[in-house]
Amino acid sequence: MKQKILEVLENIKEPVEIIEINDMLKLTTPKELSEVINAVDELVDEFYIQATKKNKYRLMKYCNEYKAGRISINKKGDGFLILDGDDLFIKSKNLNGAIHGDRVLCELFTFNGKIEGKVIKIAKRKNDNMVGVVYTEGKDKYIKPIDNRINLKIKLSKDTSKECVDGHIVSTKIVKEINKANYLADVNYIVSHITDPKSDILTIAALNGRIVKFPDEVMEYLETIEDEVQEKDKKGRTDLTNLNIFTIDGDDTKDIDDAVSIKKLENGNYELGVHIADVSHYVKEDSPLDKEALARGTSTYIADTVIPMLPRKLSNGICSLNEGEIRCTISCVMEINDKGKVVNSNIFPSYIKSRKKMTYKKVNDILVRNIIDKDYEPFVNDLKELEKLSKILRKMKHERGEIDFEIDELKVIQDENGKAIDIQKRTREVGEMLIEDMMIAANETVATTLNNYGYLPALYRVHGEPDPKKIEQFMNLVKQLGVNLDSKLNSFKPKQIQKIIEKLKNEKYFKILSQLLLRSMRKAEYKEYNIGHFGLASKCYTHFTSPIRRYPDLETHRLIRTYIFENKIDNNTIEKYKELLPNIAKESSDREVDSVSAERDGEDMKVAEYMEDHIGEEYKGMICSIANYGMYVQLENMVEGLVRIGTLKGDFYNYVPELLSLIGEATKKTYRLGDEVIVKVVGASKEAKTVDFELVENEETNKIKSDKNGN
Repeated sequence: MKQKILEVLENIKEPVEIIEINDMLKLTTPKELSEVINAVDELVDEFYIQATKKNKYRLMKYCNEYKAGRISINKKGDGFLILDGDDLFIKSKNLNGAIHGDRVLCELFTFNGKIEGKVIKIAKRKNDNMVGVVYTEGKDKYIKPIDNRINLKIKLSKDTSKECVDGHIVSTKIVKEINKANYLADVNYIVSHITDPKSDILTIAALNGRIVKFPDEVMEYLETIEDEVQEKDKKGRTDLTNLNIFTIDGDDTKDIDDAVSIKKLENGNYELGVHIADVSHYVKEDSPLDKEALARGTSTYIADTVIPMLPRKLSNGICSLNEGEIRCTISCVMEINDKGKVVNSNIFPSYIKSRKKMTYKKVNDILVRNIIDKDYEPFVNDLKELEKLSKILRKMKHERGEIDFEIDELKVIQDENGKAIDIQKRTREVGEMLIEDMMIAANETVATTLNNYGYLPALYRVHGEPDPKKIEQFMNLVKQLGVNLDSKLNSFKPKQIQKIIEKLKNEKYFKILSQLLLRSMRKAEYKEYNIGHFGLASKCYTHFTSPIRRYPDLETHRLIRTYIFENKIDNNTIEKYKELLPNIAKESSDREVDSVSAERDGEDMKVAEYMEDHIGEEYKGMICSIANYGMYVQLENMVEGLVRIGTLKGDFYNYVPELLSLIGEATKKTYRLGDEVIVKVVGASKEAKTVDFELVENEETNKIKSDKNGN
């Protein structure tokens, strides 16, 4: 009910009465009105809704005096209230006891011409996942929070900490406030010990709510699932074991969701088959396994460690499309013409036997370098047909406006003990892009099929139009750098963003500007209604192709089975999914955020670990971000580090945001976004996940400056 109320109020800026909210929800009974009143009261207490003095209500984001949200605290101790638009800055002295992750209510005020916030109430303490290292003080056990932004003393309850010893890393839940900044907590589970291998990875997982161990009831439920496909599992499925079906994945992939097949038809069209593991056949709705999968939402990949959504018996076993093994699947077979249009499609239950587990590396050898592994010879023609189809699909998507930000990603190379020993740019060649194209085609086809029913609830992957204000800020930023785009944004369509990127490609700042433009976009998320996908320039999109590692894909499989295979479209079924899907969409979106955060933290930690062995070394880099405390420099290998403003020699530097610069007071010497510099690594901390640089003044630095000035 609370989610529905938030949605109906989304575009209502003026306060409304309870009865108006009830009418907007199209509710009619006294019982339903009572539910609305209770839900609104809870939303007011949680600061999602503002109650006016006249007992009217609106979303807190439309209130001009107060703002509410989750608070993020940086390493300096200052806070930011995370909002849909620009985040609200909160000085450390105005936090009033709030810690990183709390949900708070802030009062707005103006200081030096800028709007800031002051925490006036903590709505919800981040109390359900406090991770720390156990230590003993007197007769009691405590934890020192791993996150040094959390300045609390946390005592562990005796009953839940019996198995804990000093050095254990534990996840806890705060259950009671003893006095200010002192709390009592229960131990949720023991994560690891500080001396254990991979304790660093497991700690990052725990900090982001990623749990490795599955509950006992889930493991017991697994005992009811067979290790091999049985004859009863094949009933009602189309036998596709005679087709030349294969998989293409990374060298180390063990959870294989998808397989493909290709055939050139007599009319010149392509018949593309995308065959996806039918995880829903084994993960029954509302079972312990299903509840745990929803709670996890997605698999998480931290460095070389996988924290799976499903136990390995499924993710690496009966659900994984392993070579030479019969597997239950849901197939999406599409007929695609030479313009990239799907002219016919069929979605049906099937079973397959993958003929070959291919790797991107060897597929790229074939398609890029004409190096053919003997085992791949029977598949070369199919791979070349897939490549031709991929080019057709890419051209079609480009013409409709699909946005490619061309963002480089780094890859951490580790030794057998998990220590970072190298940093490289991640390469994406034909094989990776080919599979991506086929999966997008299947996702769009499934989404369109479900959407064409019109009245049936479904789950969509949506990406809204960007905030005009953020795009305007980006355009002004580009102008400050002296780049003339000669482009006016009179509407926000994917094609226009695509044109901006194409015009920026010849600029030396391109990689940085592309990242900044990406940050100006909204985040993709899951919704129970379709608004299209801006980044893909797709009118209708869902996630169907990765049910082993994403819960929305698993739920989409259930909807396909219910609506299409079983033809269950009665009122009870519709009402059931109308009730279920909003929560699934929100939970899945939230868990995705947690997972991405864990993966980024893991990457930052491993990068810092690598740079710890390179302190004192010098590198060429480019200024990629500037703040009032310094500037971030990105090296050629994608590593980023901070040059603190206090380390800049020869002058006192001021941050001038409108010029994206640090400018010396006396010398007027300027450091701007995009400047090339030489830096020395002066510090790196695996624990803090930070890298520190200092600028180096030498002949190479002067050469860079001369080249810039055209001398």
